[in-house]
Amino acid sequence: MDAKVQTKTSKGHDDAEREGLDQAGIRPMIGNEAIARGAWEAGVRVAAAYPGTPSTEIMEFLGTYPAGDSHVQWSTNEKVSLDVAIGGSFAGVRSITAMKHVGLNVASDALMSQAYIGVNGGLVLVVCDDPGIHSSQNEQDTRMFARFAQVPVLEPADAQEALDYTRRAFDISEEFDTPVILRSTTRLSHTRSPVKTRPRTDVEPRGFNEDTVKNVIIPAHARMAHPRVLAREVKLQEFFASPEFTRWEEGSTEIGIITASTAYSYVKEVLPEASVLKLAASYPMAIDRVREFYEAMDRVLVIEELEPVIETAMNAAGMPVEGKAFFPRDGEFSPEVVREGLRKAGIIEGAEEQVPFPVTPTARPPVLCSGCPHITSYMAVRSVNARVAGDIGCYTLAAVDPLRAIDTCVSMGSSIGNAVGFAKAGLETRPIIATIGDSTFLHGGIPALIDAVYNNANITVMILDNHIVAMTGGQDHPGTGKTLRGEETHRVVFEDMVRACGVKWVRKVDSYDMASLYQALREAIEHKGVSVVISDRPCVLDPVKLKGSPMQVAAAGCTACQSCMNLGCPSLGWSEEVLDGYHKVRIDETTCIGCSLCAQICPSDCIRPVVN
Repeated sequence: MDAKVQTKTSKGHDDAEREGLDQAGIRPMIGNEAIARGAWEAGVRVAAAYPGTPSTEIMEFLGTYPAGDSHVQWSTNEKVSLDVAIGGSFAGVRSITAMKHVGLNVASDALMSQAYIGVNGGLVLVVCDDPGIHSSQNEQDTRMFARFAQVPVLEPADAQEALDYTRRAFDISEEFDTPVILRSTTRLSHTRSPVKTRPRTDVEPRGFNEDTVKNVIIPAHARMAHPRVLAREVKLQEFFASPEFTRWEEGSTEIGIITASTAYSYVKEVLPEASVLKLAASYPMAIDRVREFYEAMDRVLVIEELEPVIETAMNAAGMPVEGKAFFPRDGEFSPEVVREGLRKAGIIEGAEEQVPFPVTPTARPPVLCSGCPHITSYMAVRSVNARVAGDIGCYTLAAVDPLRAIDTCVSMGSSIGNAVGFAKAGLETRPIIATIGDSTFLHGGIPALIDAVYNNANITVMILDNHIVAMTGGQDHPGTGKTLRGEETHRVVFEDMVRACGVKWVRKVDSYDMASLYQALREAIEHKGVSVVISDRPCVLDPVKLKGSPMQVAAAGCTACQSCMNLGCPSLGWSEEVLDGYHKVRIDETTCIGCSLCAQICPSDCIRPVVN
């Protein structure tokens, strides 16, 4: 690489103990921290993301490094974050964006064009997949997106590789004039292992490249760019054939395993004697090196999580292999899954007998937190017997008992558009409501709200403003007035934003004022056209955990009507005392935050604050 470089240590990092470990050279990191460290070491100057599990911590860790090293920000959505990183690349500095797998759907429009344009400063997209669907709408495989976009994808298997591959991704991006995807998974992102660190490499900015043919992707320029993209694929195949990226670990030639990402660790644990070809990049795959391995083995299996990306490419190249006949296309892999697949393939004997645990774990369905302001919003929604289009956030839990107030949930920002569709279908006799969180509204709800007004849809939108991105751990957004680094900045005022979209009927209500909230929602429904209710109350956990004087039940006055149990509050439970065959209610004072919602809903007025 021609750029001038100089090195520096991580002095200025906000954790003194961590800094000392950095100087020692090795310390434990989760994969997301290792990715952030790799980006910092590579000299990244611009970093942007929208929080989404399992990718969220990447940008948070980057934000702990000195502000003078790089600009780090939360963006309103993944496409904006990629556009910001692209802008940094255009300006000639190394840039990175991070997102979960479904975030790439949002950012894909820009990615498809940038694949043709290429880069100036190195451009890396970290995309974290979620095999097993721990916290997502689906478990799509980003490797297929990489093939679709024709950009290389690197797949680290542990935290050390996460750091190393991130550093190398910037070199690859600049050498081959391409965006590079670094693919993580939930297991890698959140698993901790020892990592050797290095100093930061400060890369001199390249400056803007005054090449209109390269930078402006109009049809005439795209027609010239596409052959370069195809030629780049061939060059990358040759590049990835090196032992650094396609590692042949010799063992028995009776069985050869081709694998990548975290599945590699499971293979080594279950079948250590096999020959293994570990791929750092499944696209573009080093096909000649793969063929060499294939021809040296008596039998070859491909072990890869989710889709048969490697298997399909090998079969298409005339190398019949086995894989998904024995290993699932869904769910997260583990040593047990790999062992069972190898047993089905006849490679190993019957799986070890699993010794059952002597206890049965207690079922714990997901619930909203004690005092969550979303509870009253959905109590109000349910009271009007509406058809409800939901959205992505903590409040999606209102789809299940006891709230059970959401009928649909598709993707970030879909609720308002879905509600417009309900209304325009003309078959719904009930009120139509779209519910959407504050960050989700900024992410993808604004265009849909404009569409609803433009097309005169008769719907009510309820914005659930809890002043934070709660679902992913309490990140800031434009509605909080603070940046990723905690600096004060401009704050979006939702009433002003909604009115600017053309909405005439707007009302903001305290989520804890149940009577006003119920009344506001009824009046909103009576309005013909688009109406918006902003249910406003900070999250009870972020940025600080709220705790007031807890509530208690006067058992003598409790009629066991259990109306308060409809809140679904985890601090409410049943007592041992029974009245007419029904248990009376008790409150766990250790978890109760004193929100008073149960007191507001109690018809017998027997719930009062604890008096010390």
